[in-house]
Amino acid sequence: MFGIVRPCTHRLSQGLKAEWMAHLCGLCLALRGDHGQFARVVTNYDGLIISVLTDAQSGPAQARRRTAGPCPLRGMRTASVAKGEGARLAASVSLVLASAKIRDHVADGNGALRRRPVAAAARKVAAGWDRAGARTGATVGFDTAVLVDAVDRQLVIEELAGPGTPLTVITEPTETATAAAFAHTAVLAGRPGNAAPLAEAGRLFGRLAHLLDAVEDRAADAAEGAWNPLAATGATAAQARRLCDDALHGIRLALREVEFADSTLVHVLLVHELRRSVDRAFGTAACSHQGHGAPGPYDGQGGNPYGNGYGQPSPYGQPPQPGQAPAGGPYAQGGQHLNGLQNPYSGGPMGPGGPGGGHGGGHGGGSGGDNGGMPQFPHQPKKPRNFFAGCAVALGLCCTCQLCCAEEYEGPWSRKKREGCCRDCDCCDCCDSCSCCDGCDCCDGCSCCDC
Repeated sequence: MFGIVRPCTHRLSQGLKAEWMAHLCGLCLALRGDHGQFARVVTNYDGLIISVLTDAQSGPAQARRRTAGPCPLRGMRTASVAKGEGARLAASVSLVLASAKIRDHVADGNGALRRRPVAAAARKVAAGWDRAGARTGATVGFDTAVLVDAVDRQLVIEELAGPGTPLTVITEPTETATAAAFAHTAVLAGRPGNAAPLAEAGRLFGRLAHLLDAVEDRAADAAEGAWNPLAATGATAAQARRLCDDALHGIRLALREVEFADSTLVHVLLVHELRRSVDRAFGTAACSHQGHGAPGPYDGQGGNPYGNGYGQPSPYGQPPQPGQAPAGGPYAQGGQHLNGLQNPYSGGPMGPGGPGGGHGGGHGGGSGGDNGGMPQFPHQPKKPRNFFAGCAVALGLCCTCQLCCAEEYEGPWSRKKREGCCRDCDCCDCCDSCSCCDGCDCCDGCSCCDC
């Protein structure tokens, strides 16, 4: 439930760190204020992006803040936290998507949810969160029916999916839900012209979230006999990675079309930190920032990004020399099709000229093996906890401040290794050898890359 975008504090200036924490605490307090203490368990890093997007379009003058009381997660300190429509929309979306997650686990029969009494209790909790999310959404003009409909469609699609089913067919409901949530931030901020590119960014963000969840859970799902998109469709790690790379590139292009009052934190989270999330999920330690400068539909060199045309493919160069990253991305010599899919930004099938590259030769050394340098799935993780046991562990982590201050802790549900959001670290050394900030201006006002 804690999301895929977990920024390292070393990449954030003090100002951006304070802003990020303001949105995280604002989401948590909005859940508590509208729906009680228990609702706070659905607080997640991805949900706060909705609040961040709303404030980024509104500007500092319109951003609403209030002083919150002491909290264990802040070391019993007070803080200025976000409030208002952005935080409430984030709370509404978080509740409905958390409900969807519970129903998905019930349908898959994960852990203790195989038992009928436990599954019945979980369904009751999910139904309550659906109603709560709908109430909060109505106060900000957002109809959560699109989210609920997407959840219902997801179950049907999973039942019909089989070998050869395109991964984008399975991720479509998640894409639709996140696109609607991202687009509504433009309405709240009074910038309706931003709705279309934000919907595109949200759609690709939903694809990433679904795929990364599938990659991280594949081994655990196999051990439990649970349904997993990659196993069900027969998709490989390389195919999933290509879709993720293409989504990363598409998000960056879409954000260029959005009119922000202050885009710094949005850029850090949805461009830089999202790339790190992909690297983390696929177990690749190499820097992934090269090669994302290809022209596309959002940089003025292509056609209408929401019409039928997507511009011309980029003229990538010759094959690289040994030890060098390929100029056209790591898939320039790959197959023409990806699980039966077309690359929407290359003007043709995924393959030569696809802009989703950018992980280059740096991944070859990290993954090894005979898979052409492509990353492999992570090693066998610990067996996840069930929903109620995870809630108990999460409460303990909150009360002992480990979620905030621990250098590393075990995720309450997934049991994956997590990093405390306020811990000091020195993990960012990629910028000495890459061009992660080429073409962007985020470093003018923050230390996201120390470059």
